[in-house]
Amino acid sequence: MAGTIKKYFAGGNTARGFHNLFDSNLQGLNRLFILKGGPGTGKSSLMKKVGQEWAERGYDIELLYCSSDCESVDGVIIPALKVGIVDGTAPHVIEPKAPGAVEEYINLGEAWDAAALAEQKNKIEKLTAEVSEAFQTAYATFKEALDIHDDWEKIYINSMDFHKADELTRKLADSFFGRMKLNKQADVRHRFLGAATPIGAVDFIPNLTEEIPKRYFVKGRPGTGKSTMLKKLAAAAEERGIDVEIYHCGFDPNSLDMLIFRELGIAIFDSTAPHEYFPSRDGDEIIDMYEILVEQGTDEIYADLISKISDNYKTKMAEATSYLAKAKQLRDQLEAIYIAAMDFTIVEQIQSGIMKEIREMAGIN
Repeated sequence: MAGTIKKYFAGGNTARGFHNLFDSNLQGLNRLFILKGGPGTGKSSLMKKVGQEWAERGYDIELLYCSSDCESVDGVIIPALKVGIVDGTAPHVIEPKAPGAVEEYINLGEAWDAAALAEQKNKIEKLTAEVSEAFQTAYATFKEALDIHDDWEKIYINSMDFHKADELTRKLADSFFGRMKLNKQADVRHRFLGAATPIGAVDFIPNLTEEIPKRYFVKGRPGTGKSTMLKKLAAAAEERGIDVEIYHCGFDPNSLDMLIFRELGIAIFDSTAPHEYFPSRDGDEIIDMYEILVEQGTDEIYADLISKISDNYKTKMAEATSYLAKAKQLRDQLEAIYIAAMDFTIVEQIQSGIMKEIREMAGIN
């Protein structure tokens, strides 16, 4: 039987710039391959092939997807073997902090025809600068959208019953954890629920919660305490030694959008746009923060203002996304230059060497 493939983002294009959560997901590994080399050197293809092989062998794997190109991956992890391969080039420069892990930097740039690239030096430098500018403009525009979103939140914050919010959080914590206190340190992993990508918001909620029997869909408006509640539940779980996957917001990494307690079979997540889902199976339950915590009639009282803020926010988000799309278009041109100068037989040899070593680690000839 094939292993399961868990998909998530560990890096994000956010309103606070590019945000990196790789280290959290590399902890505990014994072997880490860190791939270097520019665009078009085959890093993503190599990692996908390794993941496919081990999934077909029945091993569960994790694929860390790229927020700047959601068809590409930035990493693959085989938890049972405690081995991982990651893209260690900018902007997700990897600085491993796993004590005892054997790390190896592998430069796929060895497969370049240096002379051919030298002929394209001016074009490469120009495209690289334009890519960087497009990303920086996208981040600045996302920040403008976040400022607008903050004004949206204030409307509901001013109409919130914070006492009821605390009571709801306590009730959920009691329901999830009861008097549970495990005699171990919690394994805490930080990831992104979804990502702002060149094609818009992308998430893997169905994949990540596929095997979770109890799912809570948290509904509500901006500022109704969804992230605050999740932060308190995460802290309560960690204090009790309960493993928790903490999924940050791909727009604002300071906010949380989902928690998964796999030991308990529980997932709770912000199920509002752009990652809006609805119950579809037994064990699914809605928690409506607006209905429970916000003064009745708030939507109606501030309807005109909310409509204006919502329109401005959507416009800014679309503008920011257009800059990510521009960055990808430019990177595609850059990749084409490198691909034309690559000797992929060398990459295949490097890939074979990595695969051979992983098989040896697993005791497979």
